[in-house]
Amino acid sequence: MFLNLITHICYCRCYRILLYLQHLQGYMKQQREHWGSKLGFIMATAGSAIGLGSLWRFPYIAGQNGGGAFVLLYLFFTLIIGIPVFIAELIIGRTAQKGAIGAYNDLSHGSTHWKLLGWFNLITSFIILSFYSVVSGWTVNYALMSLSNFTASRTPEEIKNVFSTLYVSGDINTFWLFFFVLITVGVVFGGIRKGIEYWSKILTPALLVILVGLFIFSTTLPGFKEAVKFILYPDFTKLNAGSVLAALGMALFTLSVGLGIILTYGSYMKHTEDIPKTGLIIGGVSVSVSLLSALMIFPIVFTFGFEPQAGPGLVFQTLPVLFSKLPGTLILSTIFFILFIFATLTSTISILEVLVSNLIEVFGWTRKKAAMLSGLAVFAFGIPTALSGSGTLFKNWKSIYGKDFFETMNDLTADWLMPISAFFTVLFISFVMKKAFSTEEFSKGTTLRKSMHVWFFLVRYVAPIAILIIILQQSGIINLGKLF
Repeated sequence: MFLNLITHICYCRCYRILLYLQHLQGYMKQQREHWGSKLGFIMATAGSAIGLGSLWRFPYIAGQNGGGAFVLLYLFFTLIIGIPVFIAELIIGRTAQKGAIGAYNDLSHGSTHWKLLGWFNLITSFIILSFYSVVSGWTVNYALMSLSNFTASRTPEEIKNVFSTLYVSGDINTFWLFFFVLITVGVVFGGIRKGIEYWSKILTPALLVILVGLFIFSTTLPGFKEAVKFILYPDFTKLNAGSVLAALGMALFTLSVGLGIILTYGSYMKHTEDIPKTGLIIGGVSVSVSLLSALMIFPIVFTFGFEPQAGPGLVFQTLPVLFSKLPGTLILSTIFFILFIFATLTSTISILEVLVSNLIEVFGWTRKKAAMLSGLAVFAFGIPTALSGSGTLFKNWKSIYGKDFFETMNDLTADWLMPISAFFTVLFISFVMKKAFSTEEFSKGTTLRKSMHVWFFLVRYVAPIAILIIILQQSGIINLGKLF
C-alpha cells in the first residue's frame, strides 16, 4: 500500500512536470499575462456578473417565477452548485494556464474528446454574447435618451411603453448592436491589465455606489414593503418545476460559470492567490447585488402598478420611472445609464475574452485578429436578435418555437447549454483531472485548506446529481411537478 502511494505521488509529480514542459515552448514565445492585482481580478469577475446577470436578468426572472420561493432556490443552488463550480473552473484554468480548449485537452491525459467541452463553452459564450450585445445596446440608447430628458411630461405608463417601441425598432437595435460590439472589441484589444482589469477597477465600484444610492431611495416608496414580501418571503404555491431549472440557470448565470469565462480568468491568476476565498467573495458579491437590484426595482413595480412578470425589459421600464420622480432627473438618469453601459461592458468583454484567448491558442492568431474576427461574427449572429421585435427576419419563428429569436437564445443558453456545460465541468474535475492537481491548486495561498473535502464532495456528488436531475426534468424524462 505504501509502495502504491509513493508510485501514485511520483506519477502525479512527473505528469505535472511533463505538463509544464509542454507549456514551456509556448511560454518562450510569449509569457502568459496575469492579473496585476487581486482587486483587479475580483472587480473584473464581479463586473462580469453584475452588469447583465444580476442587474438585468435576475429581477425579471425572479418576477416571472413568483419571487421569494425562487430566490430561496437561487440562494441554495448558488451555495451548493454555483460557488463550487466557480472554484472548479478557477482551478482548471490556473492549473493549465490556458483557455478552455487547451485546458481540457492538456488535463485529460491526452484525450481528444474532452477538448470538445472547451468548444462547447465557446459556442455557448458566442450565443450569449450575440444577444447580450443587443441588451447592452439598449443601455447606450437609454443613456442618449436620458440626455434628451425623455421622461419629461410623460406618465409612468408612457415611460414604460418607450421600451416596447425600442424593442420593435430593428434598425435602431442593429445600430447600437454594432456600436457596442465595436466598443467591446476595442477594450479586449488592450489585453488583460491595460484593458479588462483597468476599466473594471474603475467602473464596477462606481456602479455599486450608485446602486446602493438608488436602493436607499427605493426604500422610501410606498411599494417597498410589498417588494420585500415578494422577494424575501417564499410562497411555494407560486413555485413550479420550471422554476427549479430557472433557479439553477440563474445561479450559474450570475456567477458566469459554464461559459469558460471563469476558467479563462483563472488562467490569468497568479499561483499565490487564494482560490476558495475568491470564490466565496465573488459568490457573496453576486448574490448581494442580485438581491439589491431586485429590492431596488420591485418597489417601483408595486408602487406604480406594473407587472412583476414584465420580462427582459423590466429594468428599462422601471428605472426611468424612478428617475422621473427624483430631482435632477436628467443628470441622475444619464449618469446611471452611462455606468450601466460600462457594467454591461464588463460582461461582454469577459465573454469576448473567452473567444479571443482560445482562438489565439488554437490557431496562433494575434490578439487583434482574433478580437476583430470574433467581433464581426458576434455582430452578424446578433442581427436576428436585434430584429426579433420587428419581425423583419424569421417572421414565423415565434409561431414555430413559441418565443421570438431573442427569447429562444436567452432560454436556450440559461436552461440548457450552461447547465450541461457545468455538469461536464464537475465530472471532468472529479473523475478525469488528477485530484492531486486540484488539491494543490485549492490549497495554495489559502487558510481554507480544511474545506477542500467539503468542496470536493459537493463537486463530485452533489452538483452533478442535482444538475442531472434538473436536466432530466427539463427533458421530460422525470416529473418534479408531482412534488409541487
